[in-house]
Amino acid sequence: MDFLDSVILGLNVACQPNNLFFCFLGVFIGTLIGVLPGIGPTATLSILLPVTYGIPTTTAIIMLSGIYYGAYYGGSTTSILVNMPGEAASVITCLDGYQMALQGRAGPALGIAAFGSFIAGTFGIVMLQAIAPALASIALRFGPPEYFSLMILGLIILTFLAEKSMIKALMMAGVGILLGTVGLDTMKGVARFTFQIPELFDGLGLVPMAMGLFGVAEIFLNLEKAIHRQVISPKITHLLPSLRDWVESKWAIARGTVVGFFLGTLPGGGGVIASFCSYAIEKMSSKHPEKFGHGAIEGVAGPESANNAAASSGFIPLLTLGIPVGAVQAILLGALLLHGITPGPMLLKEHPDLFWGVIASMYVGNVMLLVLNLPLIGLWVKVLQVPYGILFPLILLFCLIGAYSVNGSTVDVVIMFASGILGYLMRKFEYEPAPFILAFVLSPILEEALRQSLTLSSGTFTIFLARPISLGCLILAAVLLMSSALPFIRKKRKKVLETDEGD
Repeated sequence: MDFLDSVILGLNVACQPNNLFFCFLGVFIGTLIGVLPGIGPTATLSILLPVTYGIPTTTAIIMLSGIYYGAYYGGSTTSILVNMPGEAASVITCLDGYQMALQGRAGPALGIAAFGSFIAGTFGIVMLQAIAPALASIALRFGPPEYFSLMILGLIILTFLAEKSMIKALMMAGVGILLGTVGLDTMKGVARFTFQIPELFDGLGLVPMAMGLFGVAEIFLNLEKAIHRQVISPKITHLLPSLRDWVESKWAIARGTVVGFFLGTLPGGGGVIASFCSYAIEKMSSKHPEKFGHGAIEGVAGPESANNAAASSGFIPLLTLGIPVGAVQAILLGALLLHGITPGPMLLKEHPDLFWGVIASMYVGNVMLLVLNLPLIGLWVKVLQVPYGILFPLILLFCLIGAYSVNGSTVDVVIMFASGILGYLMRKFEYEPAPFILAFVLSPILEEALRQSLTLSSGTFTIFLARPISLGCLILAAVLLMSSALPFIRKKRKKVLETDEGD
């Protein structure tokens, strides 16, 4: 199948009425979630996983993907109008976006955020469509040793780029791997860590675990905060940026798009790091860096372009290698596995309609988001005024229904609440949930790759060192681990984190 045929196949799948409806539903929910501070795409995807059981796999992934990249669009609205990021990747947008709103330029700020997001998202999709097949063909050469080493490298990179302590991030990855082994041993059928509870023989469910770790924990955290919101104005005018705004923003959008695309493919990268890097690059390259933080439109255009490009490029390692680069991709991987599909190099051959349909739906979704975001600003402003005393109980009720409906088991509800308490404590004591959930999802695949590798080598671990790709991944992982122990590296990471927190 050549490239043009693939594009046509994808568009045929994406433009089917049911897929169009769920794509619209996904981007609408994503935008809404991005607008509402304190929820985020990770918690939303976790909560909505049970809803996907009754719909076809391709349709489900199209909807979940729409929620993911739609949240990046919506996050800018809250940052600009309320000075409160709807999701983490829009934190940096608050600096100049809110200042523009105070100066009566909320319209151009929202407009350039929407157009920059559309341009960057579209570029990311085009590159995804061009690069993914080539990467998938290379990945076909991977055997169990290469997959094991690559997943180890992914986990190490994610912990190396952790926002807080790398040691704590490694501990969370270890706990995630341990909990991923709960259930019956796939080779010997021996029960592991089940405590004779029949519901645990299939392992801890991803759905209740993710819903608790992100959804319930997020509610607990927000309940102890006094959230005061002052919306700038329900009437926003001049949403179309002027010619001068475009001239000032064009290179910021271009640089943010490129930076976001490449950082989005890295484990632990994603929209947060991409948006911060884009802002730093714009401030360094500007002839008037003193404007940043006081309403510079480049400070909105660059980061918003970067986080949306990163949202698209994060699908490259997920679909072609089966390696999620962050918590959201880990949940999408879990959704595919729950539907009986294993992402990786064979996905393109075995499920081309899914592969190309999801990619093509992003084109459609980006157009829908551009149409949605500009005219519905007034609606989003109204949504921002919904009291959290009403919002959070409804979310918790939905979590309860979702956790119970998966298997009709109260054990899943207990797991959800236990995970919620765990997630709450992790955040309070600065243990990050992303390495945990990523390791939990990868644990069965990691274990299977390890066992297959040792079977091939008759129990000899040298197989991981005898194959070039595997050896390269392990060497890079070891270098990252050792470099984190060097004083100047530790000092640099600490300085970066302090800068991010200050921003």
